[in-house]
Amino acid sequence: MNRVSVPALLVAGAVAAGLAVLAGKGLDESLVYYRTPSEVVAGQVAVNQDLRIGGTVVPGSVHRAGTATRLRLTDGSADVEVVHEGALPDMFGEGRDAVVEGLLDADRVLHAQRVIASHDNEYRPATDPA
Repeated sequence: MNRVSVPALLVAGAVAAGLAVLAGKGLDESLVYYRTPSEVVAGQVAVNQDLRIGGTVVPGSVHRAGTATRLRLTDGSADVEVVHEGALPDMFGEGRDAVVEGLLDADRVLHAQRVIASHDNEYRPATDPA
């Protein structure tokens, strides 16, 4: 049986620990976290920072002017105003769930650079118009 030296074991342990730290950091950065409108309204989110907010688009709150869209997201307890410039996803709509990414200003309005619309869990293939 081969004897492994103590320094070799220490080096192997240090390498394994380093790889574990790198893997954990990479996993942490790849996870998608989002905050709720209640957390934003309660002041649990700092202003002037990028973040994601998830909620339901409040029916009647979507107003378009040119390429700009204003809307409100709710979690049933609180609402957050969102401003987005540009096209919205095809599945976006009032009463549907969405996640918005952007910068929260001092007035607690999120200036979204990205809007992600959720979809039903049920798959329906496109119908053939013919």
